[in-house]
Amino acid sequence: MDKSDSNIKNTRRILDLSEEERPREKALVHGLESLSSAELLAILLGSGSRGESVIDLSHRILDSCDNRLTELSKRSIKSLIKNFKGIGEAKAITLLSAIELGKRMRAEGMGRNPQITNSELAYEYIRYNVEHLTHEEFWIIFLNNSKRVIGRQRISSGGFAATVVDVRMIIKQALDVMATSMILVHNHPSGSLQPSRNDDELTNEISRAGMLMKIPVIDHLIISELGYFSYADEGKL
Repeated sequence: MDKSDSNIKNTRRILDLSEEERPREKALVHGLESLSSAELLAILLGSGSRGESVIDLSHRILDSCDNRLTELSKRSIKSLIKNFKGIGEAKAITLLSAIELGKRMRAEGMGRNPQITNSELAYEYIRYNVEHLTHEEFWIIFLNNSKRVIGRQRISSGGFAATVVDVRMIIKQALDVMATSMILVHNHPSGSLQPSRNDDELTNEISRAGMLMKIPVIDHLIISELGYFSYADEGKL
């Protein structure tokens, strides 16, 4: 027996499992909520590769992320293809598409045009767009007179430590949607929730421009996996 045959024998193939243990059959009988994360990944991936079953591949992917789906959500299509034998473009896109759908579903839980009256509501509305990113992004939430969301816009996307923000673009976007106030949002991939001097200066610059156009900045959130920092709550606006 050669090495490849031994590897195939030692992996757990879907067909080697009893019917009630197979992910799809198990889901039909007990519901998707009965499946482990590895079993859900196995359904999405569909198949493994020569020498590794789809179940073992799923466990290997999760192990590389400390069994945290939030860590898996940070992976790119290219990194999945590069780091995991048996993952091609189609499987990588399928996997990350499922994660993206989950993010959008959570965001929709607040409704299409929620009323944002405090920092916690703003955080819950926008967190899934930025909290797990490995690069920095700057977003704006635009509000009407009733503090209801009339739009949100990613203004810029940058590197690990910073992103370039054009204040004129922010004001233009606010005028285009006829916003009467706005909330600034950006993430810190490092995990730190403390604003930097640049964060303070940018907040002041946008606030001054907004006041001139009668579109005040009512908060600025810094978001990371640890939670959020609110300029309004801390009296910095």
